[in-house]
This record gives sequence, structure tokens and C-alpha cells, in this order.
Amino acid sequence: MTHRPVPLVNRRLARTMRQVMTPAEIRLWLRLKRRELDGVRFRRQAPLGSYIVDFFCPERKLIVELDGDHHGHDCNVIANAERTRWLEGQGYLVLRFANTDVMSNLEGVCATISVAVSARAPLPKPPLAV
Repeated sequence: MTHRPVPLVNRRLARTMRQVMTPAEIRLWLRLKRRELDGVRFRRQAPLGSYIVDFFCPERKLIVELDGDHHGHDCNVIANAERTRWLEGQGYLVLRFANTDVMSNLEGVCATISVAVSARAPLPKPPLAV
């Protein structure tokens, strides 16, 4: 997989977003950062293309997005659909959960993520250059 440069503004925004996470993001991150789901590594607030995704597992090309109340508005539904379409076009699987799901059913959310992690084979490692 080739590396695509990320605009500096997106890098800075992602860094800021990591510092001001929502309670639901913090709660899920506490599980993901410890590699509790099949031992895979997740990044948080990772820039991908022109987007910043909530949680990203590069090894399995898996993205987990948490949606707060504002995501239900019509303009956000359309934007989320376009965003998901672009990410899936790049080969990523996008899982979306409402913040309320994370707060009320963290085990169920983690189980769903774990199934997706298990279903997606790890990407092959590129050969080492000699």
C-alpha cells in the first residue's frame, strides 16, 4: 500500500481531535488501545485522504466511526454517506456506531468490531528490500 501525503492542516486537526475526545470515544479507546480485540492495533483520530476517522486499524483496513446526535441531521447523513463511499472505495470497511451504543452497550460494540477484525485477513507485509 503506497503512502499518500496528508495535508498539514489535517494532521494538526487530528492532533487537536485526539486531545478533545468525546466520552464515548474515550470509553471505546480505552478498549482499543490495549489491543483487546484480537490483538490488533488501532489508531485514533487518524487522517485518511481528506478525512479524519475516529479509529483506524491499518492492518485490517478497518475504520470505526462514532456518531453523536449531530450526525442524524440531513446534511450530516449525506456527508457521512459520501465519506463512507470514498473510504470503502479505498478498500476500507467502515463500521458506524452511535455514541449512545458505546455508552450503553460497550461489550456489544466491541463484539461487533471483533467479528469484523476476525473476518478481515491481515494485509500481507511487503518484502524487505535487500
